[in-house]
Amino acid sequence: MIVTVKQNAREEEIQSLILWLESFGLQVRTWIGEKYTLIGLIGDTSSLDGRLIESMPVVEKITRIQEPYKNATRRLHPEDTVVDVSGVKIGGGHFAMIAGPCSVESREQIIDIAKQVKASGATILRGGAFKPRSSPYSFQGMGADGIELLLEAKKETGLPIVSEIMDISQLPLFEDVDMLQIGARNMQNFTLLKEVGKLDKPVLLKRGLSATYEEWLMAAEYIMSEGNHQVVLCERGIRTFETKTRNTLDITAIPMMHELTHLPVIIDPSHAAGMSRMVHPLSLAATGAGADGLIIEVHNNPAKALCDGPQALTPDAFDEVTRDVTALRNALRR
Repeated sequence: MIVTVKQNAREEEIQSLILWLESFGLQVRTWIGEKYTLIGLIGDTSSLDGRLIESMPVVEKITRIQEPYKNATRRLHPEDTVVDVSGVKIGGGHFAMIAGPCSVESREQIIDIAKQVKASGATILRGGAFKPRSSPYSFQGMGADGIELLLEAKKETGLPIVSEIMDISQLPLFEDVDMLQIGARNMQNFTLLKEVGKLDKPVLLKRGLSATYEEWLMAAEYIMSEGNHQVVLCERGIRTFETKTRNTLDITAIPMMHELTHLPVIIDPSHAAGMSRMVHPLSLAATGAGADGLIIEVHNNPAKALCDGPQALTPDAFDEVTRDVTALRNALRR
């Protein structure tokens, strides 16, 4: 339920209303806009008499929300959320270019790539230390050593870092990582979602392989219900009947999610198609559709990459993508 407060309401009247609503055992969230103050009620509001609330002099109107994702819904938070990743803003007109290798392989590799993608315009460095692989015989990542190398690359370049966490036992290793990534396979790992929700740290939440929009937003709700509202959604392609590409990029997710939620939405064109030659056109398509950023895999020698080489761009190819994305955003006046 949303309670819209009248424009001329005094602060003491608003606080008195909030205290009264909290007496029903509800979570109360307040948003102050240019014209109205909104009070969001989270919990079982069935016992509340809507007519009684509307009769109060301080109340303009009430609106009942049907969506189960009370924190993530745009109806309760009409203004875009801007997530700050150690000084890099995402959402609300701020566009992020996240780039780096699928997995950290060596000190020389990650620092070299970090320097090159930064020179091309990347604002956040990505790199996997723990890798969820379909085969138990595939490279699983360097683990804790990979995190240390990412932190070295951060020190060398000044780029904030984002890396995927797979289990709550790994949380101590990620204390100095600027943004935690929840991968597609862990989108509904509810124990992990609740634990990262207790942190004061941005979270990049990837859409599950076959997840609906509501399931994706409910995963975000798990994080936000614990107090962490710094969530960035990432569309990375979904599983369909098509076999020519690794996944099918759902471009519709960008405008639709912007309607449904106030959270930023970015696109992963690398995982979407699984082919490096598709990354450039998909990046432009996502930019044109209104994405708040891109996360792109870049490797200095894709042919010898230990993970996902076929979908990784070379640094030169990434430079071309960033130039064209910037030109398109300028043309669209974003």
